Amino acid sequence: MNKLAVITGFLGAAKNRYMTYQEERNLEEKFALAARVGGIDGFELCYPGDFGNTSRLKELLAEHNYGVSAINFRSRRTGSWLRGSFSSADAVERQQVVEDFYRVMDHAADLGCNRVTTCPLNDGTDYVFEADYNDLYRYAEETFAQICDHNPAVKVCIEFKWNDPRARCLFATSGETLAFCQTVGAENLGVTLDIGHSLLGHERPGQAVALLARAGRLFYVHVNDNDRSWDWDMIPGAYHFWETIEFFYYLKRAGYTDDWYGYDVFPKEIDTADTFTAAFAITRQLEELADRVDPVRVAELSARRNPVDSMHYLYSLVH
Repeated sequence: MNKLAVITGFLGAAKNRYMTYQEERNLEEKFALAARVGGIDGFELCYPGDFGNTSRLKELLAEHNYGVSAINFRSRRTGSWLRGSFSSADAVERQQVVEDFYRVMDHAADLGCNRVTTCPLNDGTDYVFEADYNDLYRYAEETFAQICDHNPAVKVCIEFKWNDPRARCLFATSGETLAFCQTVGAENLGVTLDIGHSLLGHERPGQAVALLARAGRLFYVHVNDNDRSWDWDMIPGAYHFWETIEFFYYLKRAGYTDDWYGYDVFPKEIDTADTFTAAFAITRQLEELADRVDPVRVAELSARRNPVDSMHYLYSLVH
């Protein structure tokens, strides 16, 4: 059974362009809040925010007996790397990113965590003819190759997303990100599959699982939901009930069964601990429903390609 981790950024300030719903919390306050979450196994830590005092961080992890699913390298920084980080045209900026990524990989190894995930949100474009796409890919390839070479035992995971803050991110879909990883060629470069980002890109998340797993590049999973119009970071299954069940079904088929789920669920004005407790409990219910799906029966139905029979079967499992 996969363990459940909260991304620590969602235990801090809750705000958007218009409103602040919850104020920022320090590290001790985040741990205290997480202690109220039912079913939590650990954290996806955020770098650099959670690493101001590494000794205290280790103490808190030990005190609460929390594991670390991954470290999230925040590649968008106020006041720097404004034209992208991994794909910046400025060689000095790209080297800054590389050196900072080395530090977070060292932190991951020190914490016994073999995974660093990053969502290159600011790498991309807003307008046509804004940048040379060949240069963007070339710079990103060189940067990630250099990063991956630092410690091949640490997995480097690219989390794709269609947009925000760029109108079109460089790594927008599972297929684009997979192709990029294969072009770089590093064995420790793979993909973080965020189901919400897959939905936002109008993918079938279960299909994305199959695509990435077949290529050996499914390295990590984020769980949430949205309405496909924006990355709302909602409780899983809120909008896409059957797509989420199919997602879990294909994760099990892919062998992603003794690992971690990271949760980026945005609480807004709702109690944060209650929000994540609900997200975790609903995940277990959705997993249980996915486990009811008989692979042999599904194979028979798939061979017939008759959606009427398939939907009858699926709804017979919900009672």
